[in-house]
Amino acid sequence: MSAISLFWFRRDLRLEDNRGLFNALKAGLPVLPVFIFDSNILDKLSNKSDARVSFIYQQVESLKEKIEKLGGSFYVAYGNPMDIIDRITTELPVKHLFANKDYESYGKHRDLSIKESLEIKNITFHLSKDQVIFEEREILSKTAGTPYTVFTPYSKSWKERLKANLTDGDNNPLLAYDSEGLLQHSPLSNVNVPLFPTLDSMHFHPSQIDIPSKELNLKVVENYTENRDYPAKVGTSRLGVHLRFGTLGIRELARKIIHLNETFLNELIWRDFYAQILFNFPHVEKNAFRSNYDLIKWRNNTDDFERWTSGKTGFPLVDAGMRELNATGFMHNRVRMLTASFLTKNLLIDWRWGEKYFAEKLLDFDLASNNGGWQWAAGSGTDAAPYFRIFSPEAQMLKFDPQFQYIKKWVPEFGTIHYAKPMIDSKLSKELCLAAYQLALKGNS
Repeated sequence: MSAISLFWFRRDLRLEDNRGLFNALKAGLPVLPVFIFDSNILDKLSNKSDARVSFIYQQVESLKEKIEKLGGSFYVAYGNPMDIIDRITTELPVKHLFANKDYESYGKHRDLSIKESLEIKNITFHLSKDQVIFEEREILSKTAGTPYTVFTPYSKSWKERLKANLTDGDNNPLLAYDSEGLLQHSPLSNVNVPLFPTLDSMHFHPSQIDIPSKELNLKVVENYTENRDYPAKVGTSRLGVHLRFGTLGIRELARKIIHLNETFLNELIWRDFYAQILFNFPHVEKNAFRSNYDLIKWRNNTDDFERWTSGKTGFPLVDAGMRELNATGFMHNRVRMLTASFLTKNLLIDWRWGEKYFAEKLLDFDLASNNGGWQWAAGSGTDAAPYFRIFSPEAQMLKFDPQFQYIKKWVPEFGTIHYAKPMIDSKLSKELCLAAYQLALKGNS
């Protein structure tokens, strides 16, 4: 058998405009696509009907069908990626392994270990940028040449660089890689592969949660600035899960919306911003971006946390958001900010508790964005606003759901004697929060 290349699908579950797949096909050798259901990740999930696992499974099944129609094989396995890659490269004459980059600490360490093991076999490991527009240290401050830690100047430099390079051929950040077209005419490896693992064999069951469509609603984008803060409206794209797992490419989305709505474009820039924060400041994964915020004495009352997770705080907009999250795996972004602020600043519960809960529930969970959002809410992150910004649950409700449409959808007992009374005095809790923060940050802020 002649030499082959592998392409390893990960956060890029699509054939079209897939940069790593494009590079694998361009290398000239027959390509064997690979997907690994990573036991290191899946075995830690407590919900065995996790909607994200079902979604990934369906997407991998779809990829398998498409690849086999083109005459190729798709190697799909469940286990430790290190072991699976070692097995494939031992059984088959692999010359190259291609994949798209992963910026999280687990992914980086995994890839480094695999790269080192492949070098012993004289196999090269090629990684491509695909899930962000600009990565790592591509956008640096002009004065110091260091990573930006505040969003506004980062976004300005991001837009300047994009504009300067849009017509720069292969250096165009939004370049479409015709991986799907190339796939039609490139040799695919046709080899014996293991049986496609079942959900049951991985100890999972199908989920009943619906996944939003990946079709872009252009009217939503056009009216995004006016409607995005009102959870009762269809004002956001709901594309987060597709960006997270790469069923929709970030370049494709950016090409479609770049001239439609700058506020929407800013949301895509936030993704890049938090990804480069995680890459350049990896301590944020476990600790506060601003280390002195690790000195805060959190109350961490487990009963209070349970009422927050179950949507029974007695604060309607908070409760509606948590119930929406629990039922659908989605929460409107304005409500995400409020529920996070309420947990950290009204209940004085460590932001890491909330971050972990969102990680378990959100369909679109992304470590960099989730961590960035929670640290923003807690005041411990990159945001330039002072720590004493505390959302008022009552004011947020009256401003963004004045007719209680969203609240009544998710909290049907709202307005009746059956609805929970407020679990805290929000004004008093704000004062306690400020005192706790001031004590921790005294002399350090």
